[in-house]
Amino acid sequence: MTAELLHRAMTDPGDLALRSLPVRAALLLEKLQAPPRLVAHLRAVHDVACQLKEWVHQHYPDVRFDGDAVAFGAAIHDIGKAEHPDELCGPGSAHEQAGYQLLLKLGVEEDLARFARTHASWTAVGVSVEDLLVSLADKVWKAKRVPDLEELITVRLAASSGQQPWETFMALDDVLDRIAADADGRLAFQASYPVAA
Repeated sequence: MTAELLHRAMTDPGDLALRSLPVRAALLLEKLQAPPRLVAHLRAVHDVACQLKEWVHQHYPDVRFDGDAVAFGAAIHDIGKAEHPDELCGPGSAHEQAGYQLLLKLGVEEDLARFARTHASWTAVGVSVEDLLVSLADKVWKAKRVPDLEELITVRLAASSGQQPWETFMALDDVLDRIAADADGRLAFQASYPVAA
C-alpha cells in the first residue's frame, strides 16, 4: 500500500492538473519512501514555483535566474520532513538542516541541496532570486502572503526591469492573487494523502 500511495501522490494530477516533479526529485523521494502527504505537498509547491518562474520569465526577461534550480528546489525543499514526519502536521524547523544534510548524503550538489535550508530564511545574506521564488511558492501555494518576502522579490524585479517598485508590486500582487485563488484545491490535494502510509 505504501508504494501505491507514493506512486499516486507522484502521478495524480488532481483537479488542478499539477505538474509532475522533476525526475531527479521523484527518484530521491522514491528512494526515501517519502510520506505520501510530503510528496503531495512538494507537488503543490513545485507547481506554484513553476507558475512563478514562467511569469518572471515572461514579464521580467532581464532577470537572470536558473529556472530549473527553482523547479528542483521547490520539489525537494521539505525533503527533511521524511526524517521529521511530525513536522508534516505541526510546526518545526528541524527538517531544514536535516533535509540539506540528507540531500548532500544522497549526492545532490550543494547549490541545489541548499533549498532545503534556505526556503524559510529569505532575509539571510546572499539569498538569490531562486531562493526567493522557492520561498514565495512555499507560502502562496496555500494563499499565505508574506509582505517582507514579497518586498524583497519586488525590489529584485524592479531593479532589473527599470520599473518603479510600486508598478512591479502591483504586477506581482496580481499574479499572487491569481495563484492563491486555487489554494483550496491544492490544500485538498495535499490533505487527501496520509502523513504516513
